[in-house]
Amino acid sequence: MSRSRRNTVRLVVAGGGTGGHTYPALTTVQAVTRILDERGTTLDATWFGTSAGLESRIARENGIPFRALAAGKVRRSLRPSALARTALDMLKVPFGIVQAVALLVRHRPDVVLSTGGYVAVPVGLAARLTGCRLVMHEQIITLGLANRVLARFATAIAVSHPSSLNALPPRARRRAVVTGNPIRPALLGGRRAAAHVDYGLDPVLPLVYVTGGAQGSAQINRLLAQVLPDLLEHCQILHQCGPDNHDAVRASAAGLPAALAHRYHLVPYVSGNLADVYAAASLVVARSGAGTLAELTALALPSVLIPLVPTAGHEQQRGAEALQDAGAAVALVGAQATGERLREVLLPLLKDPGRLAGMRQAARELGRPDAARQLAELVIAHTPAGRR
Repeated sequence: MSRSRRNTVRLVVAGGGTGGHTYPALTTVQAVTRILDERGTTLDATWFGTSAGLESRIARENGIPFRALAAGKVRRSLRPSALARTALDMLKVPFGIVQAVALLVRHRPDVVLSTGGYVAVPVGLAARLTGCRLVMHEQIITLGLANRVLARFATAIAVSHPSSLNALPPRARRRAVVTGNPIRPALLGGRRAAAHVDYGLDPVLPLVYVTGGAQGSAQINRLLAQVLPDLLEHCQILHQCGPDNHDAVRASAAGLPAALAHRYHLVPYVSGNLADVYAAASLVVARSGAGTLAELTALALPSVLIPLVPTAGHEQQRGAEALQDAGAAVALVGAQATGERLREVLLPLLKDPGRLAGMRQAARELGRPDAARQLAELVIAHTPAGRR
């Protein structure tokens, strides 16, 4: 083996479909790159996924070679149309496994990292068939469908929450470690004053950051509109409403009293300065996807969580309730998600800095800001570079 080959780690990444699977994979690849660079070793990474998935775009935008393969998505709906589409998709899986086997034989990776999503199944099964080491990561509290399959033979299993260990098959628990869910390192270095300048915020008033994610949430937008004047008596609000909803939300807020209107800051999307917004926020109102929960706890942010219902396995509800049980958040689930209930929760919190401080501490105790490095070290440990 040549010296250059010995000083190169070959990694195949499998995961995608949604941001919840894609971005942890990207963050981990970037962490592996940094760690290996510190040790004088180069990473040769290739991403396997579907051509229509988010992972295709993200890999190419970040300079990671991408290989497309076939994969089948299981839809939980019992509607005849959904069942028919699932049946057709399942026919793709054997073909996807053959493709993945051929690609793995060609690339000869030292390790395969799977972060879930239906595309991970053919790649994980191919890793088993070709004898490749497989490191699997689960973002949510329970196990996704793909990881339920892969957990039975993965070389190592990383989970985001200690309670996830109980969802694993008994024999798989011996191969499992809690790493947390990777978040972008840039989020950890926010500048509070920068957010004040960017959005014209008052440095004295508490800031509530309201977000339904990159695409916004019609439900959260609607609930907030019902209680805006009452809330703005006690705080300022930065509201990421989603690009598709921006005009409608702006129109509904046009009737705010002049004395309060300047405290409401509406934006379609927060992107490059999200770290600064988090640093400035006293409280966050948000959905409870795995990535959001990882960010809120890593940054020790109190939150009011409004889960998207339904989701696969009620994962957002379970995540929100886990933070609520720990004292880090308040969850508004199902029929509780009303404007009146949002008012009843937020106003006492805004008037009680001591309780917010307690929630912040509870979130800090749950947070794993070093999750990307922990997962990256686990991946490296299963390569020749990690075993030397």
